[in-house]
Amino acid sequence: MPERSEFTLADGVRLSVETSGPVDAPVTVVFLHGWCLNQRTWRHQADALRGTRTRVITYDARGHGRSGSTRLGSATLAQLGDDLAEVLDAYAPGRKVVLAGHSLGGMTIMEYAASRPDEFAARVAGLLLVSTTAEGSSRTCYGLPTQLTPLLRPLEETGAGILARLGAWRPHQAMRPALQPVVRWLLFGDEYDPADLATTMSAFGQASLRSIGGFRPSVSAQRRVDTLTALAGVPAAALVGDRDRLTPPACAEAIAGALAGTDLTVFPGAGHMLMMERRDEVTAALNGVLEKVVLEQPGRRRGYEKAA
Repeated sequence: MPERSEFTLADGVRLSVETSGPVDAPVTVVFLHGWCLNQRTWRHQADALRGTRTRVITYDARGHGRSGSTRLGSATLAQLGDDLAEVLDAYAPGRKVVLAGHSLGGMTIMEYAASRPDEFAARVAGLLLVSTTAEGSSRTCYGLPTQLTPLLRPLEETGAGILARLGAWRPHQAMRPALQPVVRWLLFGDEYDPADLATTMSAFGQASLRSIGGFRPSVSAQRRVDTLTALAGVPAAALVGDRDRLTPPACAEAIAGALAGTDLTVFPGAGHMLMMERRDEVTAALNGVLEKVVLEQPGRRRGYEKAA
C-alpha cells in the first residue's frame, strides 16, 4: 500500500503526497495530474508499477485534491514547476526520475525544464507526456468548429477571471450530477468506464473555483516548444487521443516534432483521459520509457521488472 504524507512547500501550501516502492529503486516515477483533477487519475499506472523495482510518487497539485488552497497570485505554471522541484528534492533526493505528466501535469514538467535546465538535465531520465501541449490553449477548440473559437475564448477568459476571484469556494460539488454529461463529453472519447468518470467527477468537485479559474491565464500563455527542442536525447513518449477536445493531436505532434526521438502515439476513439480510456496502452508506453532509462544506467540492466 502507498504511504501518504503531507509536505509543506516553501510558501506554506500543504501538498498531499503518496509514495510506494523501494527507496533504492533504479528509477523513480513521478506522476503529475491534470487541471481540476487529482493524483487518482493516474491510479491504473501507479497500481501497475507497485510490486516492481520502481519507486512511485504521486501528489495533488496546489489547489487540487487533498492539497491546500493556493493564493491567486500563485496559481501559475511557473509556481507548479517550482513545486515539482521541491517535491523532487524532498522525496527523490539524488535520484534519477521519469516524469509522467497529463495535461497540466505535462505543462508543469515543461515549466520545470525551462526554469531549471541544468537541474532537469541532471535528474530527469525519461518523459511520458499524455494529452498535453507546449502551445497553451492556442489549438483548443473544445471539439467545436474552429471558426467559433475566436468568439468563445474571450467569454471563457472572462468567466475564468470571475471564478478565480471567488476563492476556495466549491459550489460545483453539489452540481456534479448536472455537470457530469458536460464533463464526460469534454474529457472522454467514444467509450469510458463509469468508475473512471466517477473518479474524474470526484476530482473536479475537489478543485476550488480559484483553481478552476486562476490557472487559466498561465495555461493560455504557455509557449514551451523551444524548451522541448533543448531536451533532445531524453527518452520520451507523447500520447494523445484523436477525440481529445482540449489538447488535440496537433498538440502532441508539435511536441514530438520539437523533442527529437519522441515516440508519438495517437489513439483512435480516445479523448483527453488516456490514462483511464487506454490504461493498458499508457502503462505499456511508460514501461517502454522505463526500459530505455534503465538500460542506459550502468550496472542496471537487470534491475527493472516490467509492470504486469
